[in-house]
Amino acid sequence: MTQYTQPHATGDHSACIRLVPIFNHLEESSMDRIARKAHTNHYQKGEFLFRSQEKDDALYIVNRGKVRIYRLSDSGKEQLVRILNPGDFTGEWTLFNPDAVHEEYAEATRDTSVCMIQDVQEFLKEYPAISLKLLGEMSQRLESSERQTAQVAVESVITRLVLFLAENVEPEMGNSPTITLPMAKKDIASYLGTTPETISRKFVELEDEGLIQQLSGKRIKIQDLDDLLLYSE
Repeated sequence: MTQYTQPHATGDHSACIRLVPIFNHLEESSMDRIARKAHTNHYQKGEFLFRSQEKDDALYIVNRGKVRIYRLSDSGKEQLVRILNPGDFTGEWTLFNPDAVHEEYAEATRDTSVCMIQDVQEFLKEYPAISLKLLGEMSQRLESSERQTAQVAVESVITRLVLFLAENVEPEMGNSPTITLPMAKKDIASYLGTTPETISRKFVELEDEGLIQQLSGKRIKIQDLDDLLLYSE
């Protein structure tokens, strides 16, 4: 349930719009037009932006805080899809499918502010580049989802975890990087299709093998990325 909705001046929303690659390539006047269509919703930890089977046509842009997107299986098991940080967005699927309902849950994991833009279709028609960037983002998310599904089906948990850690290494970090986990370990477990207890054991296993060092603040020191990638059960 939304805590409260607060309309802001265009300038306030322009800052939110500028966070998002699908908009920040536009001219200043165009971004201001879009900002005038926006309003801000504030959510407390544990509140939902939307739930599965609900219907709307809004684009949700995280301005402050963090949101987790997940699905529930028929048995009620939670499967994490992605974590949204400031500048990330969701709701794009319903923009191209007006009669569609949400298939996922969007839950604030801390106090969160979200810029909501409705009637985005008019901007898609006026600025085709927005549609192209949205489609590009949707294609990347589909590819990521297919890769995630394939890994859960055929890869061991340790291999999934190793690949997850490697995906968080930026090229400029070198072969002995220190990364910050993008989510809590329980969310990593959900994302990788296993249990928190198993993930904790696998982190300890990698540390015992001398491949990683667990530091404070969700930081992980990878001793040698090549060795880590070669490791398997």
